[in-house]
Amino acid sequence: MEELDRYRALVIMPAFNEADNIVPTVENLKQTCPQLDFIIVNDGSSDETAAICREHGFPLLDLPVNLGLAGAVTTGMKFAWLSGYDAAVQFDSDGQHRPEFLQPLLDELKNGFDVVCGSRNLEKREISARMLGGRLISLSIRLTTGVVLTDPTSGLRAYNRRIIERFANQINITPEPDTISYLIGAGARVKEIPVVMNKRSHGRSYLTFSTSIKYMLRMGISILLFQTFRKGSLDTKVNER
Repeated sequence: MEELDRYRALVIMPAFNEADNIVPTVENLKQTCPQLDFIIVNDGSSDETAAICREHGFPLLDLPVNLGLAGAVTTGMKFAWLSGYDAAVQFDSDGQHRPEFLQPLLDELKNGFDVVCGSRNLEKREISARMLGGRLISLSIRLTTGVVLTDPTSGLRAYNRRIIERFANQINITPEPDTISYLIGAGARVKEIPVVMNKRSHGRSYLTFSTSIKYMLRMGISILLFQTFRKGSLDTKVNER
């Protein structure tokens, strides 16, 4: 029991122009999971996101320019690594992710998995252009790794410390499906658990129909072609050559 009490997890919340969503999202997180630490990574927002976080005393990493989701998550991962956290969870700041699923994700990490993903499709299949594209990415991952992921584009993911190290110290490790494919090939144990996600209440997603199509094609090509040539093992230290 004493060992479990020392297990420290950080919720990483990348935020870009989420002034309308950040307060209710954080307050819901704090009320539901008071045992978890969190950090907001303001990704160069042009609205009042950073000012609102400071006004409410929310822990904040304030990027001076917009780096995109990959840069924001990597920044949070570097913070988690340097701060000695055992686990990190990627969690949206727009209210779509539900905090009641955070502890189940972390529980599976404690059971020995390296990456645990929240899936919208394990118990209920959703029909949409994005979900159809996700199935193409799922097929690409299955063909190259033999692992079946039902919701590879889910942004609700938990990582253990050895994966945090990869994000913090290795280039080309991003919070995208092709990285999950690479990590599986490098020996990572990946599991999905069923989750439910909310619809965005304010603002618009950066993924339009056209950008979604381009994204799915890019991920599919990356998984089928480029990831095949990436070498690596999670048993090898990042700074070893």
